[in-house]
Amino acid sequence: MTITALSHPTPDANAFAAFSLHPDLLAGVAALGFTRPTPIQADAIPPAMTGRDVLACAMTGSGKTAAFLLPILHQLLRHPRDAAHAATRALVLTPTRELASQIVDEMRALAIRTPITGAAIIGGVGMGPQEQAFRRRVDVIVATPGRLLDHLTQPYATLERIEHLVLDEADRMLDMGFLPDIRRVLRYLPAKRQTLFFSATMPAPIKQLSASLIHNPATINLERRSAPAVGITQAVYPVAQELKSALLVALLQRDVMGQALVFTRTKHRTNRLWAYLERAGINVERIHGQRSQPQRTQALEAFKKGRCRVLVATDIAARGIDIEALGHVVNFDVPAAPDDYIHRVGRTARAELTGEAFTFAAPEESDLVRGIERAIGKSLPRITLPDFDYAAKPAARLEIPIAERVAAIRAQRAVDRARSAARDGRRAAASGAARPAASHATNGSARPTQSHARDARVKPPAPSARPEPRAVAGSPKRPQRGGRGHTSRTGS
Repeated sequence: MTITALSHPTPDANAFAAFSLHPDLLAGVAALGFTRPTPIQADAIPPAMTGRDVLACAMTGSGKTAAFLLPILHQLLRHPRDAAHAATRALVLTPTRELASQIVDEMRALAIRTPITGAAIIGGVGMGPQEQAFRRRVDVIVATPGRLLDHLTQPYATLERIEHLVLDEADRMLDMGFLPDIRRVLRYLPAKRQTLFFSATMPAPIKQLSASLIHNPATINLERRSAPAVGITQAVYPVAQELKSALLVALLQRDVMGQALVFTRTKHRTNRLWAYLERAGINVERIHGQRSQPQRTQALEAFKKGRCRVLVATDIAARGIDIEALGHVVNFDVPAAPDDYIHRVGRTARAELTGEAFTFAAPEESDLVRGIERAIGKSLPRITLPDFDYAAKPAARLEIPIAERVAAIRAQRAVDRARSAARDGRRAAASGAARPAASHATNGSARPTQSHARDARVKPPAPSARPEPRAVAGSPKRPQRGGRGHTSRTGS
């Protein structure tokens, strides 16, 4: 793979008009309020418009969706499809349903004055409308790998005329175990195509994957160090694990935060925190992997439109959720990896805006905080909330420690085993008392007991006692199974 690095554009080229985009796309850009391209757009759009492959390291919130959509839409408009031979011409693979839906929404907004069509192919919703999108041969498909493969087993789904392939958030797809699915999808695509490869980080497996997919790419920011956007004010709130919920409520009630996206470690903690905030009178929604797609969409829409103040989520929302002018992100649980921290806090201060990111750190999470500080190259300030009782004893814990949960499960199983053994003992005792009474009732007669009669009903007659079937006059004699005259049913 030959790599050609790009230089940053000159200031006088720093406008969308300088890209010579199709006029209908420029109208869509203007309608969205975009006035000048972000750095990733300025670097990626020119080579992509010429048909070159692109390998880019780009954070969420950097404007990379438009960086790959605009050149693809431009080329689709320059070479309209033949109505008699309509085919899907562009495929975008993403790791999450929310990101896929977001990309389709942005594509439709950019192409609002064009005839270009698109559809999201994602799990959690019905297959019927997605099947119709395949049958209509929409121009652009944005898909999660698993659901796409479900469709590709059917004859109506074909990708044999794909001209443009995008892998978005490639490192996240790798983290989620999608690499085998991606390789399976690639078998359905033509070898000759343009490939645009975007990843927030470039670990060795991602570089290996990109080398197998792209040819002579224009490369962008491959040596960039992962770091939060410059507009994010970051701080750590040291607090005991059991007081995190109360601290969050205090910050909300004192209006230290407006709308807040709150990240938790597990689905269980998401549910418990959601219930805690509801009891505190806070308008809150939640998103995690066990919620249905309509529930996740409804929660996100409520948060985006300001109908709820807090959205509690697992890392499923850390990438690809574009919430305009989000003021605050809260790491309720310190993420285990620095890159996860960067993606979480990247939900705020998007598109060169500003925002605040607070991390609640219990004493046992100190090492994780230090790892984050090493990764971003600076220490984070520690803040305490005035008049908050850091020595309070909570009425209830948000989550029972796993050791206690395991001990409780084992104790319950021991109780269940003891009850089962006692029940079996009572049954055995009752059965032993019934047998002598039954034998005395017969007075030595030959009448069988109830158990003997049951045994007689269950046991089949001996083979030697089974009568031979009688031959019917005029009919051929039935051959014996397994004998020379036997004919197999499958062979007839």
